[in-house]
Amino acid sequence: MDLRYTPDEIAFRDDLRTFFKTQIPAEIRRKVSEGRKLSREDIVTTQRVLHAHGMATPNWPLEWGGKDWSPVQRYIFSEEIQACAVPQPLSFNVNMVGPVIATFGSQAQKERFLPSTATLDIWWAQGFSEPGAGSDLASLKTTAKLEGDEYVVNGQKTWTTLGQYADWIFCLVRTDPAAKKQQGISFLLIDMKTPGITIRPIITIDGGHEVNEVFFDDVRVPAENLVGQVNKGWDYAKFLLSNERIGIARIGLTKERLARVKRLAQETPAGEGMVWDDPDFRRRLAWSEIELKALEITQMRVVAAQRTKASDKPDPSSSILKIKGSEIQQQATQLLVDVAGPYAMPRPDREEEGLNLPSVGPEWADAAAPLFFNYRKVSIYGGSNEIQRNIIAKAFLGL
Repeated sequence: MDLRYTPDEIAFRDDLRTFFKTQIPAEIRRKVSEGRKLSREDIVTTQRVLHAHGMATPNWPLEWGGKDWSPVQRYIFSEEIQACAVPQPLSFNVNMVGPVIATFGSQAQKERFLPSTATLDIWWAQGFSEPGAGSDLASLKTTAKLEGDEYVVNGQKTWTTLGQYADWIFCLVRTDPAAKKQQGISFLLIDMKTPGITIRPIITIDGGHEVNEVFFDDVRVPAENLVGQVNKGWDYAKFLLSNERIGIARIGLTKERLARVKRLAQETPAGEGMVWDDPDFRRRLAWSEIELKALEITQMRVVAAQRTKASDKPDPSSSILKIKGSEIQQQATQLLVDVAGPYAMPRPDREEEGLNLPSVGPEWADAAAPLFFNYRKVSIYGGSNEIQRNIIAKAFLGL
């Protein structure tokens, strides 16, 4: 198996690097590199630049703005956009609801939603998890009862990421309470301005407002907003979740982050020298780099295999990538905290709280601890690492 890029693939990679570094505003890329919170405007600006150059929705069908890229080109795009510290197109729009509508939606839904979804004129939120229905998502209790030509929705969703910005939310709802859990679920599109919807923020351990609770109290939704067939929502959710795991190993992002950790360690005083002078720190950083290189080779094997065979079934190797990718991402944030030392102490977000507090230490350091706390989640979302181990046990060990 040849893991080397062809000359055409190298040229493709170099063109992407030039584009990302010249067309995406440097201030936005700096925020990503430092692990700082992006504003709504940062995300919208980036996605519209990518869309203008045909790069916002490469995984969509060609007729709706997709790219006829090979699996290797898709991999290169994912790695380079991360390595160049560019915000990726909003996953809820590009990797989740967009492909579902393009694949299972009616022609009217495609024409109504896909163009605005690609440009972020519509910002989507994901309404899946509920209290008591996270990893066991099929236990969800939010109901949608058909009354005439409307569904009446009641229930609660939680951990709704960036729901405070959302114009619409795509929800899994129970349309047949008498059916077996997975068989009574439908996929519904809901306008967030509809009366009866309440959003409450959840402030996370890093002090940020990233996730929310969303309550539905007799929310009336036109029946035409049902995607596909009634009670087939579980099938669409599995399709969506397979797209959610695209690039979840974040090898490019971790490469960039470890390189930054190394540079900062060489510049940051510690005792009579620099952080870099600590042999134990260098050992842990080297181990993370070795693990990342092994993970990259594993991912390249998966991508190289796709050069010669195509399959629409999830590759169980993606579970290995997910587990190790999330672990190494967490290692990188720990190393950054170690470099920052006491200056990593989290404090109120100056921009979000409207404060104008000077940094106590180096300006980059005050983002280190919030980033560390925020990245505790990466081993949970997209299928927890425990669930991924079960998948590996069944696929490779026959257990």
